[in-house]
Amino acid sequence: MLQSRVFLTNFIKRHNLEVPLMATTGWDQASGSWIYDREIFNPESEQWLENEEGKSQKPSDWDLVKTFREGHLSLSENKDNGMMTLSIKSQSPPAAQQWAEWLVADINEHMRREDVADAEARIEYLETKLDETNIAGMQQVFYQLIESETRTVMLANAQREYVFRTVDPAVVPQEKIEPKRALLVIVALMMGGMLGVFIVFVRAFLQRKSD
Repeated sequence: MLQSRVFLTNFIKRHNLEVPLMATTGWDQASGSWIYDREIFNPESEQWLENEEGKSQKPSDWDLVKTFREGHLSLSENKDNGMMTLSIKSQSPPAAQQWAEWLVADINEHMRREDVADAEARIEYLETKLDETNIAGMQQVFYQLIESETRTVMLANAQREYVFRTVDPAVVPQEKIEPKRALLVIVALMMGGMLGVFIVFVRAFLQRKSD
């Protein structure tokens, strides 16, 4: 369900994440606010701008879900103990924590409501069948099934953390995970070296040609 397009679309829109996902270039740590891409979105008017072709740059539901799945959401499972690790990557450390908390809370509430609705539908069906039969043995079976489904509803409504029970609450990240500065320096040095060698070869070739 955490990978579901419908669930993630509702999650993004419920918490107004469209702009942070699609129209920001960074996070201002000093002011605690997003840095907007003003070629895409106008924060003053809260309007999505048009591109060169005159089309609105407001993202589609699919764009939102794809960006969230591929660029922000990470979910892994430990097969040995069944533990799930959910992490959120964001340009804003506070947003990463908040989105993770919202996601866990929303998936728990979504699954709880679904299970309650399914159990109540089964109770309604069983009560209908109970009214239709006069066989004592079958009535007893229906009573037991109704009791079981009623217990499901009661337990679901009593549990705040229904599917996922939080072991380690989300925290504000203290370290950047990207871009990796050491890697950038190494790549820059390699590119610089290659460019230098290329320039030397070009100069040697031109000098030889002129001779």
